[in-house]
Amino acid sequence: MTEFWRTHSKNATLEEMMLDSHAQDLTVQELPEILSMLPSLENWRVLELGAGIGRYTQHLLTKAQHVTAVDFMESFVERNRQANGHHGNATFLQADVTKLDIPKNSVDFIFSNWLLMYLSDEELQRLSEKMLGWLRPGGFLFFRESCNHRSGDSMRKFNPTCYRTEAQYTQLITSAQAKDEEGAQTFGFDVVLKKQVQTYIKMKNNPNQICWLLEKAQRPSSGTNHFQTFQQFLDHQQYTRNGILCYEKMFGAGYVSTGGPSTTKEFVDLLNLKPGQKVLDVGCGIGGGDFYMAKKYGVEVLGLDLSENMVEIAIERAAKENLPSVQFEVSDATRRIFPESSFDVIYSRDTILHIDDKLALFKRFYSWLKPGGQLLISDYCCGEKPWTPQFEAYVKQRGYILHTPAEYGKIIEKAGFTEVHAEDRTSQFIQVIDAELQNAEKIKVDFIQEFSEGDYFAIVNGWRDKLQRSNSGDQRWGLFIAKRK
Repeated sequence: MTEFWRTHSKNATLEEMMLDSHAQDLTVQELPEILSMLPSLENWRVLELGAGIGRYTQHLLTKAQHVTAVDFMESFVERNRQANGHHGNATFLQADVTKLDIPKNSVDFIFSNWLLMYLSDEELQRLSEKMLGWLRPGGFLFFRESCNHRSGDSMRKFNPTCYRTEAQYTQLITSAQAKDEEGAQTFGFDVVLKKQVQTYIKMKNNPNQICWLLEKAQRPSSGTNHFQTFQQFLDHQQYTRNGILCYEKMFGAGYVSTGGPSTTKEFVDLLNLKPGQKVLDVGCGIGGGDFYMAKKYGVEVLGLDLSENMVEIAIERAAKENLPSVQFEVSDATRRIFPESSFDVIYSRDTILHIDDKLALFKRFYSWLKPGGQLLISDYCCGEKPWTPQFEAYVKQRGYILHTPAEYGKIIEKAGFTEVHAEDRTSQFIQVIDAELQNAEKIKVDFIQEFSEGDYFAIVNGWRDKLQRSNSGDQRWGLFIAKRK
């Protein structure tokens, strides 16, 4: 590796660092895009791994309390020192990151750009465990990598890197675990966001430049249904790729939620969207509603979903739709950070039922909306207690946190929203499921040929159970519309 960089970076220029002859043009747009994904870093201790000649170091130094910039090439470290050594909050270190020794819990934020792809799986696993130890609880790791695609152009004659898929990176990093010094608590990485670098899509037609932001979080003694994280539960049990495609077959192309395109059109049209407005879709699924909003109203949409499977399919659909105004990212809305007043509309369909602290989330929504911005949510709700034992068991098994429609509306009001309209739409929910059951019968043969009889009855029986729960009064469906002052 040392010989490779001595050969291919004799002058330590930006073009040589990025292994791309268009590095200057790329950096103008790419660098602010990458920086926009980072937390504030104010008063934080930052560890930059693979700092190179300091392309990002100079910007991290203006935000953080202190930055330790590490690279294994002495010439790169010296170049970085010459460029940024005048900052009083910088330390420059020449070291191999796989052998680096950093005190435990001494770092708030780790930043890495195009480094982990040079490590073997075993090295990456060991480094992930080390980084967990270096970070304080609640600290963050940000990294950006090339996935299944060479990042440079024809100037690159030799490529020593280990290219991985996005899923492989996520699996290797999130599977790492580390205990605290007392051995009482176990920590791991939870995904806050995973997103494509849009600059490379626009300028190089390369969708394989991916960024991750992860948080060091305590692992429960037993995860959801034996999964370490909620995201793993979603992707490996509730929303497998096959399961998502089964839902889409039933609900309609691009949809995985109640009513498919019909309820989406009805609810979106209530917002009176205007061209150029920015919409955040929390729990976007595979993007049908986002494509509808962009096509009909000319709005820009960012779709968030915690399920990698959902976002992977949404991105596949987006490539066919050719709508650059619609973007998707794997993201945890309870941890994601956006500047205040970023969006005109926040839209969410049947997603927030999974979230315990809804008030905290709605307060985040309030801050993300512009003054006068609109909130529209449909969500599973419940009737007044006591519930039937069957409904109690269902809610526990799914891990749902449910409220009555009236209680739900009061939580939105408590978050600061005005003009809150909380509607019990259970009768509509029942009508929609009835219609979906009738449609399922019409496409039964075709569905079973494409998927299986077991998949068919899993969905149909699930709908019948929902009808029973809704008719009994236990399960409700709410529609909530509100505004920021």
